[in-house]
Amino acid sequence: MDLKELITFQTILREGTFSKAAESLHYAQSTITNQIKRLEKELGIVLFHRGWEAELTPAGKIFAEEVDDLINHWKFVVEQAKAIQKEEVGTINIGIIESITNIVPHILALFSKEKPNIACNFIVGNTNSLATALEKNEVDFAICAEIPGQFPYMFEPLYEEQLAFIVSKEHLLAKNSRKHSLKELCDYPIVTGGKNCIYQLKLEKELLSISNKPFCYTVSQLSAIPTFVTLIDRAIGVIVSSIPIPDNCIKLDVEISNSDITIGIMRNMRNMRNMRNDTITSAKQLLLKYLRNGLKK
Repeated sequence: MDLKELITFQTILREGTFSKAAESLHYAQSTITNQIKRLEKELGIVLFHRGWEAELTPAGKIFAEEVDDLINHWKFVVEQAKAIQKEEVGTINIGIIESITNIVPHILALFSKEKPNIACNFIVGNTNSLATALEKNEVDFAICAEIPGQFPYMFEPLYEEQLAFIVSKEHLLAKNSRKHSLKELCDYPIVTGGKNCIYQLKLEKELLSISNKPFCYTVSQLSAIPTFVTLIDRAIGVIVSSIPIPDNCIKLDVEISNSDITIGIMRNMRNMRNMRNDTITSAKQLLLKYLRNGLKK
């Protein structure tokens, strides 16, 4: 049974006779007859009483009730298959850090116009968790901080992020606009990112040269840190500069050796060898293009 035979059957029903169906489809009448015979043989039932008029048998009437749905389903399957062949149907899993969640929707809006049938799953995490997800093939690529010297990851830098120190406007340090030393901040409780957060690790590296270490609270969700800062007495928050802060907080001018954190595209090199086998499809490449354009500063 193929689509042509179903359409022929449907046309006979609409036109009323085999000859009119042949005219409508631009077939010889013998072609119409042979197609119906093949269809009947494949179904194992007789569809029409033989004669000039196309009179359905009882079994033919039951089949006729379903033929429109069969044709529509057949066309849908064919279109889906063609779409998959053109890489227009599928799913891309992308790991992203929290600081770009406000940018990604704009990038997805552009991408979805060109690839409306590609589903994108965004997994938000810190660099360490996203690297683990890459290793487990849970994401196709990740937008995160660089992990220097870490095989098997390939990293493409996009822009520099900076550590930012924030306090409530009521904080003692907020009343002084001078540049503050990192040692001075150690006299206050500090709210930072999670244990394996690259920002937290960078802060710890900066604190190595200071003897008096601060008391720290850790929060894995960076966007929540400003709220903690406003509620915890004398607290100082450590975030990245792109995280928006509420009106009742300000950023402190803090003197540290290097506040830059490189953000870019991380991929698993062990999977890169499969690129020629469509592991990285054209849809993924298009999404990467939009991410590059939208994130580069």
